[in-house]
Amino acid sequence: MIITGDDSEYIAFVKARLRDQFLMTDLGPLRYFLGIEISSTSNGFYISQENYIQDLLVRAALGDERTVETPMELNVKLQLTDGDPLPDPTRYRHLVGSLVYLAVTRPNISYPVHILSQFVYAPTTVHYSHLLRVLRYLRGTITRRLFFPRSSSLQLQCYSDATWASDPSDRRSLSAYCVFFGGSLIAWKTKKQTAVFRSSFAWKTRLSCVL
Repeated sequence: MIITGDDSEYIAFVKARLRDQFLMTDLGPLRYFLGIEISSTSNGFYISQENYIQDLLVRAALGDERTVETPMELNVKLQLTDGDPLPDPTRYRHLVGSLVYLAVTRPNISYPVHILSQFVYAPTTVHYSHLLRVLRYLRGTITRRLFFPRSSSLQLQCYSDATWASDPSDRRSLSAYCVFFGGSLIAWKTKKQTAVFRSSFAWKTRLSCVL
C-alpha cells in the first residue's frame, strides 16, 4: 500500500488507524514498488526501472555487449511474413511482455514495443532481431529516468502525432500522444487506429492550456 499526500501529520494519523485495524509494517519513504524505483531529491522525484532492465537483460541472455542509439531503425515496416517462424516463440512472448511493463517508465520504447507486440502469436527471426535491438538500446540507456519536479507551472501541454497507412499488413495508421503537466510527463500512448484512411493526410498538433 502506498500513502501519499502533502500533510505529514494526516499521513501519520492514517497509518496509525490502519495499524489499529490490520497487522502491518511501515516501510518508510517509498523507494521500490512492483519493480519501479523511486528516488527523492530536494528538486523532485525520479522514477526508473534500472534493476528490472538488468534482470531482463540477464533473462534475454544476449551473447554480446553491443549497444545501439535508437530502439528501432528508421522507416522499418515489419510484416507477418518477414523471416522464418521461430521454433519456440515462448522467449519472444516473455520478453515482449516484460517490455510492455517496462514502458511504464520508458515512454521512448512505447512505439517499438507496440509494433513488436503485434507478432507475439507468430514471431519470426526478423521480429526477434528487432526485439534484440530494443534490448541493446536499453542496455546503453539503462540509467535514464523520468523526473517529476516539486515545483512546476500549472500548464497542461499535449502533443500528438500520426502516421498514414504505416502498417503494410492492413494499411492502418498509428497515432500517439504524450501529455505534460508543467515539466512532468504524466501520460503517453501509441495505438493503431481502428479505421483505414484513404487520404495521405498526416497530422501533428500541439495543444496547451493554462489551468
